[in-house]
Amino acid sequence: MKKSRGALIIILCLVLLGVSSFYGMKIVRGTAGVKSASGDALGLGLDLAGGVSITYEVVGETPSKDKLNDTIFKLQQRVTQTSDGSITEAQVYAEGDKRITVDIPGGSSALFKELKAPGKLEFRDENGEVQFTGDDIKTASATTNQDKTTGAVQNVVLLTFTEEAAERFYTYTSANVGKKLSIYYNDELISDPKINAGISGGEAVVEGMANKEEAENLASYIRIGTLDLELKELRSQEVSATLGSSALAKSIKAAGIGLLVVMLFMIVMYLVPGFAASIGLAIYTGLTMLCLKAFGITLTLPGIAGIILSMGMAVDANVVVFARIREDIAAGKSVQSAMKSGYKKALSAVLDGNITTLIAAIVLGIFGSGTVKGFAYTFGIGIVVSMFTALVVVKYLMQGLYAMGLTNEKLYGKAKEYKALDFVGRRWVLIGIAVLVAAIGFITMGVNKAAGKNELNYSLDFIGGTSVTADYGKDYTAEEIEDTIIPVVNDAIGKGQVQHQRVSGTNEIVLKTRVLNEEERDALKQALVEKFNLDEKKVEFESISETVSNEMRADALKAVLIALVLMLIYIWFRFKDFRYSASAVIALVHDVIIVLGSYAVVRVAVGNTFIAVMLTIVGYSINATIVIFDRIRENLAGSSTKDAARLKEIVNNSVTQTLSRSINTSLTTFIMVFFLFIMGVTSIREFALPLMVGIVAGGFSSVCLTGNIWYLMKSKNN
Repeated sequence: MKKSRGALIIILCLVLLGVSSFYGMKIVRGTAGVKSASGDALGLGLDLAGGVSITYEVVGETPSKDKLNDTIFKLQQRVTQTSDGSITEAQVYAEGDKRITVDIPGGSSALFKELKAPGKLEFRDENGEVQFTGDDIKTASATTNQDKTTGAVQNVVLLTFTEEAAERFYTYTSANVGKKLSIYYNDELISDPKINAGISGGEAVVEGMANKEEAENLASYIRIGTLDLELKELRSQEVSATLGSSALAKSIKAAGIGLLVVMLFMIVMYLVPGFAASIGLAIYTGLTMLCLKAFGITLTLPGIAGIILSMGMAVDANVVVFARIREDIAAGKSVQSAMKSGYKKALSAVLDGNITTLIAAIVLGIFGSGTVKGFAYTFGIGIVVSMFTALVVVKYLMQGLYAMGLTNEKLYGKAKEYKALDFVGRRWVLIGIAVLVAAIGFITMGVNKAAGKNELNYSLDFIGGTSVTADYGKDYTAEEIEDTIIPVVNDAIGKGQVQHQRVSGTNEIVLKTRVLNEEERDALKQALVEKFNLDEKKVEFESISETVSNEMRADALKAVLIALVLMLIYIWFRFKDFRYSASAVIALVHDVIIVLGSYAVVRVAVGNTFIAVMLTIVGYSINATIVIFDRIRENLAGSSTKDAARLKEIVNNSVTQTLSRSINTSLTTFIMVFFLFIMGVTSIREFALPLMVGIVAGGFSSVCLTGNIWYLMKSKNN
């Protein structure tokens, strides 16, 4: 490469760095609450920024628990779609036996308007009989249509029916051309469209809107209906972040310090390639922020997990390439040839690892709900951006630096001669260690159960609890609540998880804790009244249901299982041997069990972030496993698969050759999470701790288990 071209590449990379860093920092500053950049802020979830809370009361008699739960689930499904298309991670839960509360991220969401009057949507014929309901509608959006005859632009509402309802809708409209199919909301006529023709394809257009606002209102009503119960709004209020106002700032600071440490580590370990990778990581960070802003992603703590994981994968892609370059330099190739061949050899491992995890992100985004979607969106965007920076930006930047005179092979490193470690010979010891550590978790769960406690420390998100609302006479900060009020709660009812939110514009504080009986409620009320001089009559207790419903858990499990199946099919397809897939599954199960056991041993609260932690570990582990499998496949080429001694040698060589990559990738990812742990608030530390356990477990299973399991299945079947 000519020097002039190298200079141009470096300039272009620096321009990209400058632009992405400038706008990325504007978004980060705005998100962190810096006033000068607040317009550039990302949308934040309830856990990081708070939002609006709307409480409804059921009209009429107290409903059965099943009907209340069905209504909660339908509301949860509805609130994932807003008229502006933004991604909303609202929480819906029961309050008492006749109330439903919806917590909406942010204070100006279009969803707030759409939820002001949730109710029953029906499509009735001219005789008043119900033919279709809101359950038959998949989506509804306001749009425009051009009249084919006059050319006039009309405001209309586009309806998309569910797959089951689409066929019924075609049959009905074909048989009732010229008749009206009126739309009622809570028994009130809101639109009176006429059927002009039989409508196939599952899509229909409602015409006759006077203006855009009328079309948007109708679309809003259709999206929210129908519910099993009629609800009336009881109150609406702004609430603070569930993790405290400082959680986001501390998370951003921790991530920034972690990123700088990782960059320094890369430069020290890999010299010129490490410097190029550090520039790539900075560009990755800026581009990721820009993409999150462009796609209107609502950022939550699980979303931060997705960013951390994709950042770890960005580092991993570079480490895999750099290891190949050093090997080729050691084999006698020039630096320039080694860079070219290094990227070529590493491409299959990088692509397979990223595509496999991207499959998981896509499936989780489609089938998941709530925080699972938040994780999937940030993770998916991060994967795509990390592939671009690792395979394009860093590659060309290294070539540019080489062309500018950095040609000495000492600046790129040379792989040292190694002696293959005997992982296969110690397979039963390594497998025994894995089984023993996994057993500790299960034994601890049994001990917890025998002691009268839950196997795991389930949080309010999973099992519900009790809320206590009171006016404390002054505006407490989140830190003051944690330092002064929470200790009083713990003294009164015993130490446990306590969530807190402030009601904006008032001195009210909502405390959420485990389920309390009448005696415990009285004790807590008395303690709060005495300590803070509260009005006893205005201390209100309510039972609240879990925010992670059974349906949401089922959705998450379904999404994970589908993602695993598709990932394993892909691995099977790429490696032409089901034993690779089976080994990967066993390693994944090991990692999940170890992390689950850590929750039992340390008694970390199992809440919304639990799902994100498990998803992070699955993505992290599968990527590390594929790198080792790629090397086994390469070393296996042309060898006899019936020679057990040769198979043993191949596995040992492959794991040893990728060992530095496994250690360095695990270390850099661990560093990012470690800074979250030491600098974060309590809830963030409870999120980071099991994640660190999972990183260690994933590194162990990739290095010590996957190759051995593959060897056992391969040698047994030969």
